[in-house]
Amino acid sequence: MNFYADHLAVQDDSGTLPRAVLSSLDGRLGMFEDRLSSLIYKHAVELDMVMGILADAYEFTPEDIRRRRAESVHNVKSTNGRLPFEEKIRRPDDGMEAEWPG
Repeated sequence: MNFYADHLAVQDDSGTLPRAVLSSLDGRLGMFEDRLSSLIYKHAVELDMVMGILADAYEFTPEDIRRRRAESVHNVKSTNGRLPFEEKIRRPDDGMEAEWPG
């Protein structure tokens, strides 16, 4: 209760947390940011490789790309990005065309 009363009196979060705690949190968040940035970079490289392989293997029209992008946006929104590849193979695409062009 004393902490809450002090917080209300000060109305500033930075004054109620010790500097050592803030410094520790900043350091941990910095490490998390670095790790996440590294993982996103590696993911982007792998995704670019897959897109390059597909672009070399298939001749997509601009309409194919627009349709695929709309379908992908729909899939990610409806699953919150948590659709495993195995499930994608097993289930139909909710009435959208599921065949690859070519």
